[in-house]
Amino acid sequence: MRWPGPISRERSHAGGGDRCDNRCTLRTVTQHPIVSPMSLAPVKSTVPPKAILFDLDDTLWPIAPVIAAAESLLHDWLATHAPKVARQFSIEVLRQHRLAMLNEQPHFHGNLIELRRAGLLAAFEAAGEDAALVDGAILQFLAARHRVQPYDDVLPGLAWMGQRMLLGSISNGNADLEIIGLAQHFKVSIAASDFGVAKPDASIFLAACAALDVAPHEAVYVGDDLYFDVTGAQGAGMRAVWMNRKGSDAHLAAGVRPDAICANFDELLLWLQGQLED
Repeated sequence: MRWPGPISRERSHAGGGDRCDNRCTLRTVTQHPIVSPMSLAPVKSTVPPKAILFDLDDTLWPIAPVIAAAESLLHDWLATHAPKVARQFSIEVLRQHRLAMLNEQPHFHGNLIELRRAGLLAAFEAAGEDAALVDGAILQFLAARHRVQPYDDVLPGLAWMGQRMLLGSISNGNADLEIIGLAQHFKVSIAASDFGVAKPDASIFLAACAALDVAPHEAVYVGDDLYFDVTGAQGAGMRAVWMNRKGSDAHLAAGVRPDAICANFDELLLWLQGQLED
C-alpha cells in the first residue's frame, strides 16, 4: 500500500559520527542509563511488536554517494541543455542556495524534491535559461537518485522480519520503493510529500500505524536521525530504534534516549528477538 499522491520525493542528507563499536545499546523502560547488552539483558516491552516501520535513506542504504552522483549527472545535463546555468552555478553553489531556501521555508522538509525544483527554477531565472527545461532536469536527477544499493544486511533482515511482523516505511525523502525494487517487503509506505506532513510530526507515524491496523505501542520505528526518526516516533507513542551505523554518540549531547541503538540489522534482529519472546 502506498499513500496516494505524487511520486517525487527527496531527503536532505547530513553525515557525521565516528567509527562504530559494533554494539547494540539498549535503554530500559524505567529510563536507566544506556548500557551494552553484553552487561545487561534488555528489558522487554510489555507488548511484543506487531509491526516495524523504517526510514529509508541512510537506514536501508547509504545516500550520500547516490546524491553526489545524481548531482554530478544533473550538472553534466545542465552543461548540455542549460549551459548558462551550469556556468553560473556550480554543484556546491546550487546546494548552498537550496539550504538557504530550506532555512527560510522549512515547509520544504516535507517535499525536498520540490525544494530542488524551486532552487533550479531560481537558477534558471537568474541565468536567463528557459524554465521549461527544469522538469527534464528533475527527471534526470530522480533517475540517478534511485540507483541505491541496500546495505548487505538489509535484504536478509527484511526477509526475517517479514515472516514475523508487518513491515512499513515512513520517509521525508523521495525514494520510490517500486523503482528501487523493495516495495514487495512493505505493506505500507508513506512519504511526507504525499501525506502532506513530514516527520517528526506525530500524525505521519500515527497514520502509518493506522494503515497497518496496529496501535502505536505495538509498533517499532527504525531510523538514522535522532530528531526526525527517534523523537518523532517516540512522540507518537512508538518504540524507536536508532540505526547508528557510524557509532556516533550524538544522542548523549542531544539528550535523546532511543529504545535501542543498533549498528546494523544483525543487532536489530537480536533486539527484536528479545522483544518478541513470550
